[in-house]
Amino acid sequence: MTLTKSLTRLALATAGLLLIPLVAMQFTQEVAWTLSDFVIAGGLLFGAGLTYVLVARLGTNGAYRLGAGVAVAAGLLLVWGNLAVGFIGNEENPANLLYGAVLAVAGVGAVVARFRAAGMARAMFGAALTQFAVPLVAAAIWRPEVNLGMLYVVVLNTIFAGVWAVSGWLFGRAARPAQA
Repeated sequence: MTLTKSLTRLALATAGLLLIPLVAMQFTQEVAWTLSDFVIAGGLLFGAGLTYVLVARLGTNGAYRLGAGVAVAAGLLLVWGNLAVGFIGNEENPANLLYGAVLAVAGVGAVVARFRAAGMARAMFGAALTQFAVPLVAAAIWRPEVNLGMLYVVVLNTIFAGVWAVSGWLFGRAARPAQA
């Protein structure tokens, strides 16, 4: 598929997804998006889709493309979740800014690896470790009260670290020579 066709489909898919809250707003008070919510959500969705389209084109097999999809989904959900409610405390807690390090490790690692599968695997495993480390670093800096909320943060980050690790595993599979 040509890049133009991919971008057209991506734009249509983004618009279609944004229709969901727009229509819901007509029927319920529970959904109350502002123009800025639509702009941010549209930018995130289109940006994530564009990242996937560009990175997946560099892969030569399904494992690479799936690894890219898992990584992009993890990054999208990480940003979306932090903007919406925040992972540590609420969305205004400065500790949530530490999650930028996860995206930086994944992104910079991918560029340094020149998007080659073996290097991408290392970058995604690095992102997994960084994801797991964020609440530990936040706890060391801000010294929060240890309670059930802290357990929630650790479990959530462990799940996200697992998703990054799955992406790394997929890229690792893509790096192996084809078995006859």
